[in-house]
Order: sequence, then structure tokens, then C-alpha cells
Amino acid sequence: MSAEKQDVLLDLEGEEEEEDDDNDDGEIVLELSQVIIPTYGTVPDQQNLHTPEWVDFEDKPDSLFFKDGQRRIDFVLVYEDEGKKMTHKRSDRKKQKRKRQVYESNLINNGLQLEATRSVLDEKLIFVKVHAPWEVLCTYAEVMHIKLPLQHNDLKTRDSAFNWFSRLFRVDENIIKPEQEFFTAPFQKEHLSNFYIQDKDTFFNPATRSRIVHFILSRVEYATKNNVKKFGINKLLDTGIYKAAFPLHDSSFRHLSMDPNCPSERYLLYREWAHPKNIFKLQPLDFIRKYYGEKIGIYFAWLGFYTNMLTVAAVVGVGCFLYGCLTKDNCTWSQEVCDPNIGGNIIMCPQCDKVCTYWNLTITCESSKKLCIFDSFGTLVFAVFMGIWVTFFLEFWKRRQAELEYEWDTVEYLEQEEQVRPEYEARCTHVVMNEITQQEEYVPYTACGKCVRMTFCTSAIFFWILLIIASVVGIIVYRLSVFLVFSAKLSQHISGTEAIRKYLTPQTATSVTASLISFVVIMILNIIYEKVAILITDFELPRTQTDYENSLTTKMFLFQFVNYYSSCFYIAFFKGKFVGHPGSPVYWLGKYRNEECDPGGCLLELTTQLAIIVGGKAIWNNIQEVLLPLVKNLIGRYSAAARSEKVVPRWEHDYHLQPIGKLGLFYEYLEMVIQFGFVTLFVASFPLAPLLALINNMLEIRLDAWKLTTQFRRMVPQKAQDIGAWQPILQGIAILAVVTNAMIIAFTSDMIPRLVYYWSFSVPPYGSYSSHTMKGYINSTLSVFNISDFKNASKPFSPQFGNYTTCRYRDLRYPPGHQHQYEHNIYYWHVIAAKLAFIIVMEHVIYFVKFIISYIIPDVSQKTKSKVKREKYLTQKLLHENNLKGVTKNMGKIADKIIKGADSTFRPKDE
Repeated sequence: MSAEKQDVLLDLEGEEEEEDDDNDDGEIVLELSQVIIPTYGTVPDQQNLHTPEWVDFEDKPDSLFFKDGQRRIDFVLVYEDEGKKMTHKRSDRKKQKRKRQVYESNLINNGLQLEATRSVLDEKLIFVKVHAPWEVLCTYAEVMHIKLPLQHNDLKTRDSAFNWFSRLFRVDENIIKPEQEFFTAPFQKEHLSNFYIQDKDTFFNPATRSRIVHFILSRVEYATKNNVKKFGINKLLDTGIYKAAFPLHDSSFRHLSMDPNCPSERYLLYREWAHPKNIFKLQPLDFIRKYYGEKIGIYFAWLGFYTNMLTVAAVVGVGCFLYGCLTKDNCTWSQEVCDPNIGGNIIMCPQCDKVCTYWNLTITCESSKKLCIFDSFGTLVFAVFMGIWVTFFLEFWKRRQAELEYEWDTVEYLEQEEQVRPEYEARCTHVVMNEITQQEEYVPYTACGKCVRMTFCTSAIFFWILLIIASVVGIIVYRLSVFLVFSAKLSQHISGTEAIRKYLTPQTATSVTASLISFVVIMILNIIYEKVAILITDFELPRTQTDYENSLTTKMFLFQFVNYYSSCFYIAFFKGKFVGHPGSPVYWLGKYRNEECDPGGCLLELTTQLAIIVGGKAIWNNIQEVLLPLVKNLIGRYSAAARSEKVVPRWEHDYHLQPIGKLGLFYEYLEMVIQFGFVTLFVASFPLAPLLALINNMLEIRLDAWKLTTQFRRMVPQKAQDIGAWQPILQGIAILAVVTNAMIIAFTSDMIPRLVYYWSFSVPPYGSYSSHTMKGYINSTLSVFNISDFKNASKPFSPQFGNYTTCRYRDLRYPPGHQHQYEHNIYYWHVIAAKLAFIIVMEHVIYFVKFIISYIIPDVSQKTKSKVKREKYLTQKLLHENNLKGVTKNMGKIADKIIKGADSTFRPKDE
């Protein structure tokens, strides 16, 4: 045994003896919710530093243990040898080396065992392997309130009636065995005998071991400056003292491990989960949770559940789309547009000032045919269905989430197990009185300081949201100004017959180019705001990691909501709604004439906008998330292979993989929630959206799985009770979706005006037809304008043609010569009343159904409630009643001794 190792063991034994003296009952009281954890090691002198044990690599590439083959590697730290660095001053290198040595010495003082090995491929790199002994694991398992097995789950479970069907899509149980179910309880060292311990080496699984070690790494100090302790692996990584810190993958994803002690779970996950051949298989969620932790598991559980629910929505959406395709030939108003005797004789007024010319209604024939597919009765049915579908999705997800909370031991996680962020602990300098405990505790800021922080952060958020709105206004100004250019360049003539004019109208060209520019602006603002949101959240200084992620989630979603959806809201609810009439147009900013919709409405343009943004976003995300790490890893492997053909250990293989960012799966959630918004908020304009989302998500699950298992280092396993702040965001979107879809049908589509015409204005007293019909609808919705009434500012340059003295425009106004000429007619007010009535009725009906569904479906199933009650009963019985029996037994012995002592004291002397 080396001298360094003897020093380490002596120090550890000394610490254990001191703990035994100070705590006779063996308990370590570490209330992380109130004080900074008091296990930071002291900063020793240079001669007292403990250093890792140095060993050479023994050509065992799949080994997950120290050189002795007994101690498991729970974490790996990587740094560059300061003596070989050439990028810093000598004094800076000495400071960095000193901080690292102090940090590693304090890790040893806290009970961890370290072993250092030089890199095989790059002699400048040093790998420090970290192992947590049994005593350290037990101590911190109690500190962190980690739940561990008590006994096997003895509740009988009934197989589902659809179990035989789902078995066809499950992973073969002979390959990935189902996890055993246990009743669990927060670990307590004094009740160690009550826990289900078959083997000390396997009692704490690798994910739990890594989480405990990372907890220690995040709280051990490395320097003290001005009486302020500097600590945590994150700061050391940020300053470059360490290049990486990560837990190990247990094997290569390409083949089984050669080490017989390794279960090769990474290989199994790749083959049975991440491989593209498994696209139609169910995910092995318990196995994912075991390997990556609850936070990763809950994300894939939610994504899989969302994808499965999309199957129903996609089937109904395709049915509505096919209904529109089958009925488009019976679309009377489209036939009138395309009829040369009807649409061919209708001359439309110019849609901009001066440069725009008169145009023939028949050039919108193709777009009107497409519009018949999406603007049909099936759209109304589908919008109502989606309002109810989203309620079923959220309610059933709550039940599924409750099951996972129990099965994965996170039911009381937020109350007991989550620890304070090290960054929060480091700022705890102000003393306040806790209202609950009536004890003093440390906080990072006073009440006044908290108000200042909240005011600053709120102002910053509003500023950036206003900046996004300003960019949207800029896009609108672009649309208004470029429409003049396209109208001049793509001039339309009544006698022209070019085929391109059927498809490339000024409106279409403006819409497509504006959508593309909007998408580019969205991507640029995303990159900028991401950094701003992180800075604002760091300044807020949330107490726990969950608080941090929820705060950042709210900020990012507010931004993304405005960024992604603002252009869609503009097209759906503002474009073409406030344009006036040709004789008195409305101007934007006093200069630009407001845009008008096509005669068929803005619904088709909204569909185009959605397709470009959703499609472009999916392509961009896949490039960014898949190709970039793949290319980086290929370059790294190629350069490594070019340098050497040596056998490389597992820790060095993992080092050359890509690190997962600090926010982990945040962007994966954000991507899916934004997609959820597009699928629900604007689904009335595009029934195929759920189908496209379903296809994308089926690929997304496997791509995310492939990235995690092949391209990224293993994430530090983390606990998570649910999907966090995304749950209320989803509920908010679901409520808003009912309103937006009702308003799209009422104000963006032409459904309500058509129904009003069919039932009221096609027959007497307003119409001339003897029975209800759609004939004459186009003529009734196009008002007449006298060409001589044009003002000089808007009068077109093109000369008056033929014998036409009037033109038509899309509105419901009285014709010239009427006593109320150019004012809204009775048809308009009937339509407005019908639209408002439709919105009120649709909203109330759907909200009532949503309320009934929410009430009928309980958030927690009866089976899960029984399991929770059984577990609480066992915890009470095994941990508390047994302890009470022991105390009672000891008290009985003490009482007997006292009685015997009393008898001998009062017994007569002659006896």
C-alpha cells in the first residue's frame, strides 16, 4: 500500500472516529433546506494535501473499476496537466493547479476515493476516477432522502384486457427483463437492517451512485477568498480547471462488454430502443429510467404518450381532409369563381395604391379549389374534436404520470429529496426568521433585494417581448411594401392566359417570402434570447434546480409563444379585417395600405405560414441536434484513430463524446410544446397537422434515443416528479386552443358567411331563389365600387379599360347610388351576429364537455392509490413500529435494573 493511500485511509478513519464521538446515535444532521451543508473540507496547507493514487492503464478497455477490479468508477474528472499547458501564464497555471489539488484533497477528506490515469491518446490529459465507498453512499443517501427498497411489492395486479395486443409491440422480456417492483422508503442508516439488501455492491445502482457522487462534487470547496468559499465542480468546469466531469457509459453501444461484471445496458438500449428498426415498438421506460434517471425517463414517457394520443387525432384529421377532397368538386362557390361566365366577368378593384391594376376573379381559381379542401364542414367537426381530444390527452397523462411517480419513487420528491442549488447556498449571507420553524436561517437576499431583482427581471422580459413584437411589425411593413413591388412586377392583365399567373399571384409571392423571412428572424431571435433568458434566471437566483428550470421554462415559452405564433395570429385575426374600401382605404402607420385577403379569405395563407414554420423548424432542429454532434464525433474519432491504434479505455471513449448542455432536455420539451401549440391552436386551418406531428414524433423519439446512447456522454441521473412547468403551459394552450379555433372558423374561414347566405340570404325576402342554395354566393359577397370614386392618392396608374365603370371588392357594403353607399349592409350585421353566436356556443359546449371529462377521469387511479397506501403502511410498520418495539424492550430492561437497585437499597440490613 502506498504512503499516499495510507494517509488517505488514516484521514478517513480519523474523520469517522470524530463523527462517532460527536454523534453517538450515528446520525448526521444535514438540513440542506435551512443551512449550507457543513461537510465542505477545509483548505489544507500544501504539505497536508491528499492526492489521488496514480496507476497505469492495463489494456482493459471495457473495465468500469479501479485497477484493483473491486471499486466501481462512479464518476470521472478530466483535466489537462498544468505543466504541459502553453496557453496560460505560469502564475495562472500554478493557481489552477493549486485549486485542483485542494479540490481533490477535499474530495478525499469527504470520503471519496480517487485514482488517476494518464490518457492513452493525449499525454496532456489526466483522468481522475472517483469511487464512493459504502459508508459514503449510506451517509449521503440519508442526507438526500433517497428512497430505497424495503420489500417486494406484494399487491396483486390484474393484466389489462389489451395486454395481449400491447405485448406485440413490447421489447422481448428475455432480452430486457422487467424491473422488480419494491415498496420503498427514504433511507435511514439506523434502520439499515429493515431494507432489502442482498448485496452491498448492487444495493445502490450505478445511476444512484453517480447522483450521490455528483451531489458531493457540487458542494466541495476548492478555495476561500475574502471569507467567501468557492466550491463546486460546475465552477471548476467553467474556469477550465477541469475539462469534463461525467459518469461512465457501461459499455460500447455497438457490442456487448467483454467484462463479465458489466450488464451492457447501453448496448441493450441502443439495440432495443434507439435503433430505427424499433420505430413501432413501445419504449422500455423502466430500463431507460434505471440507466439515465427519472428526469430522462419522464421525458420519454411523456413524448411516447403524446405520440400515441396523436394517432387518434391524426386518423380523424386525415378523415376530415379526405372529406374535403371528396366534396371539393361540389363546392359551388369555387365553381362560380372558376366559371368564365361568372368569375370571368367579375373585374376586381386594385389591392394597393397606384401601381396595382384591375384583375380578373378567375385568377384565384386554383387557390379557391385548394381552399375547398380545408374550409369545409369537416374542419368544423375536427376543430370541436381537437378541443375535446386535448382534454382527454391531459387528463389521461395525469393518470399515467401519477403511476410513474409511484413506480419511480418520486411522489414526495419535491418535499423531501430535492436539494438546494450550490449557487444559491454560496450567496446565503442574510439572516431571516423562518415563520414555520421560528428559527434563523440564511437567505441570499433581503425582501427589498428580492423585489429589486423581480422588478429588473420582469422589465427585461417585457423589453425582449416588445422587441419580438417590433420584429413582427417589421415583417408586416415588409409585407405591405413588397406587395406593391410584386403587384407591379407580376402585373395582371385581363386578356392574359399565362399559366404561371394561376399560381404566382402578388398575394402568394408576398406570403411565401414573408413567411421565409419570418422564419429566419425567429431562428436568429431564438439564439439571442436563449442567452438572455439564462442570464436573467441566473440573476434571479432560484433556490432549487426545479425552481430554476421552471423559471427559465416560463421565460423561454413566453418568448417562443410570441416569436412563433405572432405571425400566425396576425394572418388569422388581423390581416384583411381592417382595410376599409377602395374609396377610403385604411393605412398602417399612416403610409402603408393594409393588406387584403384573397376573395376566398386568409385561411389558405395561414396554412402556408404554418407549413413553412413547422417544416422549417423541424428540419433546422434535426440538423442542429443530430448532424452537428455526429459530425463532431466523427471528426474526433478520425483524428484519434490517425494518432494511435492503441487500446483505449472506456473513460477516454466517453470523453470524446459530446457533452450534454446544462439545460439537458429543456430544448426537447420546448420543441414538442411549440409543436403541440401548432397542432392545437391553429388546427382548424390545417387538419393534417396531427398526422405530420405524429410522423415527426415517431422519428423524434428514436433520434433523441440515438443521440443519448451514441453521441453524448452519459447524463448525470436526476430526479423529476413530473414534466414541471410544462404541465400548466400545456393546460393553458389547451384552453386557448378552443378560443383560437372558434375564432379561426368564425373570422378567418368563410364558413359562417356561407351558412348565413345558405339559410337566410339565398331565399326571400333577401334572395331570389325559391329554395336554399349556394348559387350566387360569390356575387353576394363582392361589393360594387364606382371607378370614378377613387381618390387621387389611391387611383391606379393603369387606364380605364373597356366599358367597365365599376369594380368589385371583398366586403359586405351597399353599392354606389344607395342612400347609405359604401356602408355595411344588413348581410354584414347578420354575419357578425352569427359569428359571435357561433364563438359563444362553440366555446361553452367544448368547455362544458372538458369540465365533465376532467371531473369523470380521476387524476390518480384506484390501483395507484392502493399501492401508495400499502407502501405508507409498510414504512410505518417496518421503520417506526420496529424501532418503537426496540425502545420499549430497552426501557423494560432499564426498568428492571432500576427495580432491582431499589430493592437492594431498601432491603433490611439483617437480610
